[in-house]
Amino acid sequence: MKARFLLLSAIVFSVAILFTSCQKNAGQLKDFKFESSAHSDDQSRFSDEVEAVAGDINLQVEATAVFSGRGQQVQSLICDATVVVDTISNPRTITITFNGNNCLGNRTRTGVVVISMAQGVHWRDAGAVLNVSFQNLTITRLRDNKSITINGTQTHTNVSGGLLIDLPSLGSITHTITSNNMSISFDNSSLRTWQLARQRLFTYNNGIVITVTGLHSEGGVSGIAEWGTNRFGHSFTTAIIDPIIRRQACSFRIGSGKVAHHTSLFNATATFGLDANGNPAPCPGPGYYYMKIELTGPNGNHSFLLPY
Repeated sequence: MKARFLLLSAIVFSVAILFTSCQKNAGQLKDFKFESSAHSDDQSRFSDEVEAVAGDINLQVEATAVFSGRGQQVQSLICDATVVVDTISNPRTITITFNGNNCLGNRTRTGVVVISMAQGVHWRDAGAVLNVSFQNLTITRLRDNKSITINGTQTHTNVSGGLLIDLPSLGSITHTITSNNMSISFDNSSLRTWQLARQRLFTYNNGIVITVTGLHSEGGVSGIAEWGTNRFGHSFTTAIIDPIIRRQACSFRIGSGKVAHHTSLFNATATFGLDANGNPAPCPGPGYYYMKIELTGPNGNHSFLLPY
């Protein structure tokens, strides 16, 4: 009888351990999926907003003759901002104050971006540098009212020289954007610092085409575009493994490309430019593109789609 009781106790104990282990594994998978989903969305949004501001900077700098080096002043076309230009100080500055909905009407921006350039330098010159300061730039995505706030400084370099207005005749123009102190406040009240290093290659094919690649390398990984600590407090790198392509014909939204997120807990890739079924998509107009997240963690491989 005692032996039978001990055997029954052992079985019950084993089942309890197995049940607890399964619950733990399911919980870990849920956590990894949630974190990889949130981080992929955060990185995509940050990348989009950095690109959007870079586009506004190019637009305004090229429209300002004393900055660009072109022969005439052109009216600014930034939808959701007012602009003040100071050509007397050294460095000269352009202050962009964002105050409402963007051209696409899918998000609002408030805050200030200040562009600085030394006297005697023109943006069309090869090697010309812009210093860019983000001051409480808050972007709210209207479909879910989620916001991020960006502070910090960037260095924009016109590596090749030339202006985008002349791109059809020039063939290509190369810019880089680097920073080691981009501060991001997320909607869960976390505050993190990210670094970035990316190259933007401009070509012309029925409109401007921007090909974005990463410039940073560490830990044997190259092509890293952003790195730092995510909203969950885990260090990460995000490498561009297939160039990110943005086309003027599709309002410079990400139409294709693939990035790899690496953290101490999991690895995940995000493939852009898909429809709701996970197939390559044409420009969706005001609708959504989707990115496919493929997660590799201690509990196996999993995939899911997220809109952007």
